[in-house]
Amino acid sequence: MKLLRYGAPGREKPGLLDSSGAIRDLSGVIGDIAGEALLPESLARLAKLDPATLPIVPAGERIGPCVGRIGKFICIGLNYADHAAESNLPVPSEPVVFNKWLSAVVGPNDDVRIPRGSKKTDWEVELGVVIGKGGAYIDEADALSHVAGYCVINDVSEREYQIERGGTWDKGKGCDTFGPIGPWLVTADEVPDPHKLPLWLEVDGKRYQNGNTSTMIFKVGEIVSYLSRFMSLQPGDVISTGTPPGVGMGQKPEAVYLRAGQTMRLGIEGLGEQQQRTVDA
Repeated sequence: MKLLRYGAPGREKPGLLDSSGAIRDLSGVIGDIAGEALLPESLARLAKLDPATLPIVPAGERIGPCVGRIGKFICIGLNYADHAAESNLPVPSEPVVFNKWLSAVVGPNDDVRIPRGSKKTDWEVELGVVIGKGGAYIDEADALSHVAGYCVINDVSEREYQIERGGTWDKGKGCDTFGPIGPWLVTADEVPDPHKLPLWLEVDGKRYQNGNTSTMIFKVGEIVSYLSRFMSLQPGDVISTGTPPGVGMGQKPEAVYLRAGQTMRLGIEGLGEQQQRTVDA
């Protein structure tokens, strides 16, 4: 299934994308694509629905973040060896963990606001993992059974704030609008191998990132198990798993950063596409 949320910011309704590409309204079945609705038994009930019996949503509705009421937005850094190299950083021996604040979450096609005074706002296409069944101290062999599904994430980053201003990475990662999520939450049964997915990103039509999740250092099961040693994971938690090379910071002979008035377009095979316009905050 391809689950989604549509409507005005803060008032999104749950939906389902049918085989023809039409959005079907799920609000008569569940309250939101969130929390207990992401448990395995809840997704199994949704899978039994005949989409043709659900109301069609008129075309043109805004698509919101594909997960509601997110509890934690956890990110993994430097998870592709060639991205670590372009960042002039060593390949990590354990996953690099940081957070995005929940105020960063926006829809897949919403504007991205460049912070006031920013000179180094950057892009990162990433595979998103959404937790279904929660838990702590999850065995790696069982970890994928805790995944409700996958989505596209743009881990927008302000490099000066992240790297040059001291402290942790978080303040350069969690600015408002720096976490576009969606368009769809594609349930795990439709993604038999999350480590065989091409992913890409373009700015103003120029392709900068063109990678594949097969080159991730730490795989999805390992990441879920690792994180669960340090925190319990709950339904609806979102994990962003790192980016392949091609970010603006790594461009040669000199870095390239975003400015207002540009368009980012990005996607992952089978998981959909995003498109954001950059604006001044």
